[in-house]
Amino acid sequence: MATPPPPPQEEGRLRYMSGGLGNSLSSEAVAGSLPRGQNSPLLCPLGLYAEQLSGTPFTAPRARNLRTWLYRIKPSVTHEPFHPRHPPHRRLIGEFDRTTTLATPTQLRWRPTDLVPREEAPLDFVDGLYTVCGAGSSFLRHGYAIHMYAANKSMDGCAFCNADGDFLIVPQQGRLLITTECGKLLVPPGEIVVIPQGFRFAVDLPDGPSRGYVSEIFGTHFQLPDLGPIGANGLASARDFLSPTAWFEQDHRPGYTIVQKYGGELFTATQDFSPFNVVAWHGNYVPYKVVTFLAGLVTDLLSHYDLSKFCPFNTVLFDHADPSINTVLTAPTDKPGVALLDFVIFPPRWLVAENTFRPPYYHRNCMSEFMGLIYGIYEAKADGFLPGGASLHSCMTPHGPDTKTYEATISRSDANEPSRLSGTLAFMFESSLIPRVCQWALDSPSRDLDYYQCWIGLKSHFAHDNGQATSKEEPADEDNTK
Repeated sequence: MATPPPPPQEEGRLRYMSGGLGNSLSSEAVAGSLPRGQNSPLLCPLGLYAEQLSGTPFTAPRARNLRTWLYRIKPSVTHEPFHPRHPPHRRLIGEFDRTTTLATPTQLRWRPTDLVPREEAPLDFVDGLYTVCGAGSSFLRHGYAIHMYAANKSMDGCAFCNADGDFLIVPQQGRLLITTECGKLLVPPGEIVVIPQGFRFAVDLPDGPSRGYVSEIFGTHFQLPDLGPIGANGLASARDFLSPTAWFEQDHRPGYTIVQKYGGELFTATQDFSPFNVVAWHGNYVPYKVVTFLAGLVTDLLSHYDLSKFCPFNTVLFDHADPSINTVLTAPTDKPGVALLDFVIFPPRWLVAENTFRPPYYHRNCMSEFMGLIYGIYEAKADGFLPGGASLHSCMTPHGPDTKTYEATISRSDANEPSRLSGTLAFMFESSLIPRVCQWALDSPSRDLDYYQCWIGLKSHFAHDNGQATSKEEPADEDNTK
């Protein structure tokens, strides 16, 4: 006899477990629903079906092997055939080549996307998702995509499944209430959530219109960065990544739609039940979230992480630390120290360096940097870089503080005094692969075509005595001229 589902939980009372990143966890919504001592018994408790979701090949080394066993009322295979979604979503890209995208070394910046009332154009998370740039191929299992979303409608009667890669979602405005096969998750701005490849999930908008950022990685998964000389502690801690507890529904749902992203294209299949019918689960492949600087909000997710729990390291004597010191999660390549994609944050912190230009320095980088601003003012851009906006500085393209920031910094009389950077949270997706940009992102009315002018005002401060030569030529050594 089927056991009735538990009473619905209030959004602020969702329960979750600590240590959701990489650790093996287990949860059951009904006592006794999780098999003991084996994964796939002849008859599962309560008449459930056993189903394994693998995030790595079966033969991956044990330390990197990811999989979770799901015990569900009906298996996910019970659906009609997939068909291309109509109308097609033409702003999602999974192959980044000359036929789909363009290359440009120009510094790019976008203003925030306007949020449209639902009455004018209803868009859920799937329809409101669009690709900005990326590199590589989802089919070849190597590369990444950077998307943004602007949604004004909850997903109703459908669930999304990304077969291409992991989603790292960064809300900027409006909370996301995400239901997944492992449980529920509430993610406000200032937190992030990672939905691993293959999980089915639905996004509700409890606050109405919402927007934010999404990075997607192909062929690998996010992990904590190595700490090296920092030692055993600091940056992000595994215990601060939270996973949900099991939650399920068993209602008959005729015409329920599964939307599957596959090779950057969308396909749909229908079934007569909710995909969120998992009564129990155990494993180390689960969604997780990170909570940030919004104190007092109770959040929940498959797994989450509060960014305010990030322990930043910084300069305590002179010079500005490289931004890599603020890496929260990394998706490494097979080259040591080279990332397919890093997620880096710039949190509130104390600045104490002596005789140092404290904002980020001017630089050209072999990595490519996509930045977003969740709230506040970014320390290197006094004007123009707005919450909900974005910028892209590609491989070896110069960038750094704008004119206003530079002039204000070097003219400060208290430049050596400790100061606290507060009321701001910016982030960066950084990759070793050169991004190609979608045409609609270049043509977007939100693109700031005057971005380059923020540096045009930088003037020469070079000072020297015009009456003296800057160098003195010495006669060549006779032996060296032979």
